[in-house]
Amino acid sequence: MITTINNYKDFVTNLAIAGMSVGGANNEGVFSLCDYYGDTIIWHTEKKETDPWEWRMRVLNEESDIAYGKFFFKKSGYITKEWYPYFYAIRRGDRQLTEEYEAGNISLYAKKIYCLLGEYKELPLHLIKQYGGFGGEDKGKFDAAMTELQMKFYITMCGRARKVSRAGEEYGWSSTVFCLTEDFFGEEVINAALVIKPEDAYNKISQWINKLNPNANPKKVSKFING
Repeated sequence: MITTINNYKDFVTNLAIAGMSVGGANNEGVFSLCDYYGDTIIWHTEKKETDPWEWRMRVLNEESDIAYGKFFFKKSGYITKEWYPYFYAIRRGDRQLTEEYEAGNISLYAKKIYCLLGEYKELPLHLIKQYGGFGGEDKGKFDAAMTELQMKFYITMCGRARKVSRAGEEYGWSSTVFCLTEDFFGEEVINAALVIKPEDAYNKISQWINKLNPNANPKKVSKFING
């Protein structure tokens, strides 16, 4: 099933098989492709083929069937297009953010961020902060809202961009770009999710995880799936 991963191509091939993976080490004991990394894989070397840190953005820029974001345990992870509707059916379903906000299930910070992305379609993190008027004193609530929106499948990462000066020149470190979930994969995936019953989606994912890792802790698997 899953084979040793020695480079980016191996990673994408195995992710297509697994369909899902936490982004880093398998600390929660559910499933991570990190367990299959070979000796050539070294983090933070900036080598595109063998540094998993580089793969986060490569999948967004080069692949059309992989989502990356804070999906699992409020940490980063990958989900393929094939499995995305099942997670969407569980985490969000047909719920709308405005209704969830009025019901007290979404924070004001999250609502402001969601509305900004609805207006601009795509925004790098630094412009979300700028346009939303989020200052340093808002950092904790802002970061929590960004995670909340990703975990509940309202927004997702879609690339990265650098800041642009008034002269039109790029500068500084790259900033993660976000968009609404429905603008990432499109109507096909969202419509597929809307006809899946949450309990059916849960059973399908949990059964698959048990094949990927028969020793996975059931409570951790539940949290992995439900968010």
